[in-house]
Amino acid sequence: MKTPLASIPPMGWNSFDCYDLAATEEDILGNAEYMARHLKPFGWEYVVVDGSWYDPASAAWGRSDLPLIIDEYGRYQPCPVKFPSSAGGKGFKPMADCIHALGLKFGIHIMRGIARQAVRQNTPILNATHHAADIADTQSICSWWEQSYGINAAKNGAQEWYDSNLRLYADWGVDFIKADDMSSPYARREIELVRRAIDTCGRDIVLSLSPGETPLAAADHVKQHANLWRISGDFWDEWPQLHKMFNLLEKWSAHIGPGHWPDADMLPLGAISLRRNPPKPPRFTRFTPEEQRTLMTLWCIAKSPLMFGGDMRVLDPYTFSLLTNRDVLEMHRDSFANRVLFHNDYRVAWTAQGAGGTVYLALFNTSDFDEVQISATLADAGLQGRARAMELWTRQDLGTVADRVQTVVPPHGTKLYKIQQIERT
Repeated sequence: MKTPLASIPPMGWNSFDCYDLAATEEDILGNAEYMARHLKPFGWEYVVVDGSWYDPASAAWGRSDLPLIIDEYGRYQPCPVKFPSSAGGKGFKPMADCIHALGLKFGIHIMRGIARQAVRQNTPILNATHHAADIADTQSICSWWEQSYGINAAKNGAQEWYDSNLRLYADWGVDFIKADDMSSPYARREIELVRRAIDTCGRDIVLSLSPGETPLAAADHVKQHANLWRISGDFWDEWPQLHKMFNLLEKWSAHIGPGHWPDADMLPLGAISLRRNPPKPPRFTRFTPEEQRTLMTLWCIAKSPLMFGGDMRVLDPYTFSLLTNRDVLEMHRDSFANRVLFHNDYRVAWTAQGAGGTVYLALFNTSDFDEVQISATLADAGLQGRARAMELWTRQDLGTVADRVQTVVPPHGTKLYKIQQIERT
């Protein structure tokens, strides 16, 4: 049987948290080079250019009169001001080639539908007798991006439109697509068009849908058509948003599996907000060290994709340690049967199984003020008899535990244990 694409949760970097819509080729390649040197050995591999790579206005904030860069078939092309190697119709292929040469994979953000500019010009659709105006649904408009229309999937030419785009991306060497304005409201028909286009484009491309909340009622459909999908709106470095994610990941946990991953969004850690519009002061994450560890633990034991959002070129030692803990990343990669053990007020426990009878146990304290004692029995985690436990962030060896793991967890904090049975009863 063929291994499914995205058989493990993807790990990589996305430009949005630090560069908003104004990432440049220099930014992308600089971060890719850092990843190749320092993070690739730990499993980090995707480098993703987020939105507006075709919009000259995002290279000159305050301008709104600049046309988007599209080709004769209405398809977006990289803006040469931001991506000089794309000049002359080369698209993203030169940059993708550089990233592939580093042993990494390349991704891009796309918007649902078709550019209004293409509709106004009524550009032809490649390999079709129809034009942009024939397939545009002018009543389907993204609430936060007014440069495009949705596609009327029932119209002749709709599939050919997405086919032409995906073949272009395949020619560029794209390995990952973040398809935006797909999840909420859930764009079932356009998702199906994109899925068919990927399946016939001649290249393996991971499909990510955003932003959420994806409706839980669409779980079976989204698992068949996408490799990952957002379960929330944009996630930023604020505790209330992290607190909310406990409930969201819990309700999606039944749908975790090879090739289909509920996505809790990017990791807003390290240096972020470097080039925001409207301008905001650059900053390091507002999450405390305890909250950062909680974030990484929850994302990893729930097997969310990991997309780092900070500028890797200025990684501080603590953030680097979070991204390179081999034991935690092994759990993220190889664990299965990931589930909530209990969720009692501010005491939360997740568990998962690993190779050779290993059990993982994550204990969280979501209280704002008080450290609390949290206890979980080995039997509830699926073990019988004595076992040996180690806390994976501190590497503290608890030695032999006979009945339960019990510890004190600080507010907004976590303890993550790898437990291996040594004697059955």
